[in-house]
Amino acid sequence: MSQSKNALRFEKVSFSYGHNMPILIEADFAVRRGAKVALMGQNGAGKSTLFNLITEQLKPEEGKIIPMSEATIAIAKQVIPRNHMDYTVREFFEDCFLDKVYDIDPKIDAVLEVVNLHAPHDRSLRSFSGGQQARLLLASALIQNPDILLLDEPTNNLDKDGIMHLTDFLINYEKMCIVISHDADFLNAFTHGVLYLDVRTHRVEQYQGNYHDVVKDISARIEKEDRKNALLAKEIQENKDKANYFAGKGGGMRAVAKRMREKAEELEEEKVDVRKEDKTIRQFTIPTQERVPIEVMRLTSIEVTVKHKTKTVKRDLSLARGEHLHIIGPNGIGKSRFLAALAAGTAEGANIAPGIRVGYYRQDFSHLDFDKTVYDTLIATMEHPNEQEMRSVAAGFLITGALMNVKVGSLSEGQKGLVAFAQLVLMKPGLLIFDEPTNHINFRHIPVIAKALNEYQGTMILVSHVPEFVQEIRIDQVLDLAK
Repeated sequence: MSQSKNALRFEKVSFSYGHNMPILIEADFAVRRGAKVALMGQNGAGKSTLFNLITEQLKPEEGKIIPMSEATIAIAKQVIPRNHMDYTVREFFEDCFLDKVYDIDPKIDAVLEVVNLHAPHDRSLRSFSGGQQARLLLASALIQNPDILLLDEPTNNLDKDGIMHLTDFLINYEKMCIVISHDADFLNAFTHGVLYLDVRTHRVEQYQGNYHDVVKDISARIEKEDRKNALLAKEIQENKDKANYFAGKGGGMRAVAKRMREKAEELEEEKVDVRKEDKTIRQFTIPTQERVPIEVMRLTSIEVTVKHKTKTVKRDLSLARGEHLHIIGPNGIGKSRFLAALAAGTAEGANIAPGIRVGYYRQDFSHLDFDKTVYDTLIATMEHPNEQEMRSVAAGFLITGALMNVKVGSLSEGQKGLVAFAQLVLMKPGLLIFDEPTNHINFRHIPVIAKALNEYQGTMILVSHVPEFVQEIRIDQVLDLAK
């Protein structure tokens, strides 16, 4: 591929967060103009860091990142920064530009039309639902009309209509786009290839084909590596057994035993270090609280928002011990607001039985203390703190070693999600509240999570816009806020 056709090129780029956290080591890859590619890799591998290197928010320690001449770059991040939540819509878009943009309001209206969102420009960002905030993040990148568009989990929190709208836009988008997403169907609709960030080698592998093709190829490679390791392990053990046998004979047989041991060591070196990024979280069970009453929650009314106006509507719903409720409705109608108020015990018209321990998985992880370490966060969750049990549960969610001493706010969004799941296992709740639990989560973990939620014996309330995920979970009642 000639360099003139490249919109972006990495030449032996290296970057790390200190001595023990390498992200890239001499990464080499190029993306041609107009290409639409997916960026894949395990939670915490450094996908968002790679985006920050492209936008020059971070600088490489070695190597060069070369965009095409005078290219403009814009990124739609996963979440709105906490210190921007009190911005108005207008202030949020003004902040996208280094220089003041005069007469910005028509530009805001035009880009909000593209993402299918209509909102007053003086409205606070905090008042928008998670799905509406996702649309604002996308619009903040599009308003810059960039040559290189970077999208970090753009479908998180979007309902079905929002995802369809975004997909249609990207199919017709003529400029280069790199997308981080775990939504296979979404990616397959418009991408031409995949960049795969390998957390073991810290290099970027480049593949042609769609998301499913790449996943199948990587799975086949892992299977091949596992088979090779199994054969080598058998041969190593045979050599060790022979070495022990000949060593016991004494005399000249000791030299034979030595050669056997040396052969075993050589074979050990041939074993393949199976990809760490392809590890999946362990199967897990969320224990339920004991001695829970028959009726866990009673709902008599609920607040919904339609056309920016909030009203209270009557609903008569009883949620019994062990029942699973799925709440549905379009972005902005009030699902997340209701779940947050319910978890806080302030939802009018909803009554949770006394003594119920509530486990809450919030889509923006604001229920976590970002200034606490992972260790302190998890140990504080336990009714009877037990470090050995806590570490065992955490390890099942790939939370081990140095990660324990990292502040929650420094983790990737996907790692925060895994910490939140570990919390729920340690908490042993009587009522589980899930707000978009697949957001940010690696695709390999999602079937494991679905199985755990399906088998949960306690009472559960779920909000999710991912039908394939919901289909794997036992649902006893559905509450449609749009009706």
